[in-house]
Amino acid sequence: MLAFDFLLQQGRWRQHYAADLRQPVTGLVGPSGSGKTTLLQALVGLRRPQQGWIEFQQQCWFDRERGIDVPSRQRQVGLVFQDNPLFPHLSVRQNLLYGYRLRTKQQRRFAPEAIIELLEIEQLLSRFPARLSGGERQRVGLGRAILASPQLLLLDEPLSGLDRPRRERILSFLCRIRDELQMPMILVSHDPEQIEQLTQHILTLTGGDQD
Repeated sequence: MLAFDFLLQQGRWRQHYAADLRQPVTGLVGPSGSGKTTLLQALVGLRRPQQGWIEFQQQCWFDRERGIDVPSRQRQVGLVFQDNPLFPHLSVRQNLLYGYRLRTKQQRRFAPEAIIELLEIEQLLSRFPARLSGGERQRVGLGRAILASPQLLLLDEPLSGLDRPRRERILSFLCRIRDELQMPMILVSHDPEQIEQLTQHILTLTGGDQD
């Protein structure tokens, strides 16, 4: 489903990433500084490895030796970071529909109304990001990523800052994505219980090397 073997280096820090992920959902754990977020950035195309390759569903996304580097927008990866940067000049509704409108009707997997109701953000639709709390931004960022109908969903601590009932509702929805749509996901979390609700398959990173 997703396989990679590459090296990333930033200054004196470097990390070798290698895995062959065949499960629908993979949990990603590791100490601070091991490069969990950096791995997600490389998969989505925001960071370029110094060597190696990345393949998804038998499609080559990156190969340093062959000079292949598929642009991020063509990889169709949904990425949800901890801080969920939103477009500040767009309303919540416009943010949610940004990726959705770039998909054809055949590519769209979810109805905006269903996601809005699930994430309980109806009352936020006319607001702008500057007027949202941290938890509200996280819910909007998750909704925007899902509505873009990605072929791979990368979640970097997406539930931090949410109260328990909302965490449970979103985790339940992520289980539906796993079971009904079989959308591959990688979930970064410091909470083992969150990962265990979605998968028993866990990839552990060790600390990056220093020169």
